[in-house]
Amino acid sequence: MLLAALALLLLFVFPLWSITLTAPQYPHGVSMYIWINQITGDTEFTLQNINILNHYVGMKYIEPDSIPELTYFPYIVGAMTGLGLIASFARSRKVYLAWGIVLVILGGLGIYDFYLWEYDYGHNLSPTAPIKVPGMAYQPPLLGSKMLLNFKADSYPHWGGLFLALSIFGSFWAFLKGKKKNKAARSEAFRTTTTENHLQAS
Repeated sequence: MLLAALALLLLFVFPLWSITLTAPQYPHGVSMYIWINQITGDTEFTLQNINILNHYVGMKYIEPDSIPELTYFPYIVGAMTGLGLIASFARSRKVYLAWGIVLVILGGLGIYDFYLWEYDYGHNLSPTAPIKVPGMAYQPPLLGSKMLLNFKADSYPHWGGLFLALSIFGSFWAFLKGKKKNKAARSEAFRTTTTENHLQAS
C-alpha cells in the first residue's frame, strides 16, 4: 500500500498520455504529451506546430494555461498520495480497498474529461478555416489509432498512466494480501484453541 501511494508521485515526473501525429510531411511523427499539470511536446516547438496545423482545419489553439484541469489535477494527486500514505499505516484492508476504489473513480472521471476535451477540439471547428471537409471531424482517438485526413493519430497512455494503473493494482493487491493474512491468522487461532481444548479435555 505504501508503494501504491508513492507511485502516484511519479505522475509529476512522467506524462499521463501521449498523442503522436504521423504524416508524409512528418515521417518521424510529432508527439504531444499530456501531464497532470502541463502539455508539452517532443521539442519546444511541437505545440506551436500542432496549433498551426490545427488552424488550417479550424480547430482551436491548444493553450495549456486555459485548461483548468491542469491547475487542480496536481492537488488531487497530492491529496490522494497523502491519503494513501495514511492508509498504509492504518493497516486496514477496508481502507486499502476504499482508497483503490476512489482512485479508480477519479481515473475514470479523468478519462471521461479527456474524451470531452478531445471531442470539443475535434468537432467545434471555425467556419472560416482555410481547409473545409464536409462532415469531417478531427477528434483524436481516446485510445488507439485513427486516420485524420493524411495524418495518423496514435493515442496511448504514457509512463504516468502506467504508474497510475500500478497504484490502483497495488491497493487492491494489499487488500487481497491482507485478506489472506487475516484468514491464515484465524485458522491458526482456531487450531490453537482446538488444541488447548483437546489438552484440557485429556
